[in-house]
Amino acid sequence: LQEDVSIGNCWPFQGQQGQVVIRLPARVNLTATLQHTLDEASPSGMVISAPRDVSAYGLEENGKEEILLAKFTYDVAGTSIQTFPLKKAPFPTAFSVIKLAVMSNWENPAYTCIYRVRIHG
Repeated sequence: LQEDVSIGNCWPFQGQQGQVVIRLPARVNLTATLQHTLDEASPSGMVISAPRDVSAYGLEENGKEEILLAKFTYDVAGTSIQTFPLKKAPFPTAFSVIKLAVMSNWENPAYTCIYRVRIHG
């Protein structure tokens, strides 16, 4: 994922589903932020390549167990930067490996774009 979030400079993946695994430098208690461009900034006036249904997982150190942290829908009618709270469940409070799984996008069959993932802790 790149620092530059100008239009078209995203992390694209083929189709409507994909995932990224991020290793953090330390174990942290988390919230997650996802960023995509707004309709007004898009050359086509639409952001159908934006992720829609997304899940975030904390991975145990051995990488074998995934713990669901949050399920959310990125709202293309909302702000470009959206923060999602974690669900309240009995899971370890800190992780150093996070998986972001995109289950669908806003109707672009060819590709999905993510401009920025921010992990706060």
